[in-house]
Amino acid sequence: MKLSVKNMVCPRCVESVSTILSEMNVGEAEVELGKVSLGRSLTAQQLDRFKEKLENRGFELIYDRETELVNIVKTSLINYLEYIQSENKPVKLSQFVSENTDYNYSYLSKIFSDEEGITIETYLIKIKIERVKELLSFKKWTLSEIAWKLNYSSVQYLSNQFKKVTGQTVTQFMKENKFTRKTFDQV
Repeated sequence: MKLSVKNMVCPRCVESVSTILSEMNVGEAEVELGKVSLGRSLTAQQLDRFKEKLENRGFELIYDRETELVNIVKTSLINYLEYIQSENKPVKLSQFVSENTDYNYSYLSKIFSDEEGITIETYLIKIKIERVKELLSFKKWTLSEIAWKLNYSSVQYLSNQFKKVTGQTVTQFMKENKFTRKTFDQV
């Protein structure tokens, strides 16, 4: 049985869902970002209990195809963010998403925009800015290093996007010293 789960955006989310399944004693389960594969089907009662436990932790089961595709794209974008941080010359976003979802990028782009009200690229910018905030909060890297790490063409371009998304400059953000961030599922 394969299930799609909304708001699973990090390794801790995978661990949380794995714990739920373990507590429920449902047998063999493979849990990845946004996906659960079970060795057997759940009864209606087990499925209801699983859904309730997921919702108590901020997750939800996905039932319709469009929502599932949006979830697939979001998961792919989180993976892309990790990918660009580890590659010197990463492939373009559209190529990465298409290769990692087995769907045409144009098709996914239309579904995503219709469902979320923003483009895939805008969503990526928002999660990149949240990652910038995270990296800034560590106070380990300069803004130049962060720009390079996240594949920005320049510090100025990163700074402009930061201001556009957050409403404040990087300097203002650093002076606040609150380092308020959103989790990817809140973006």
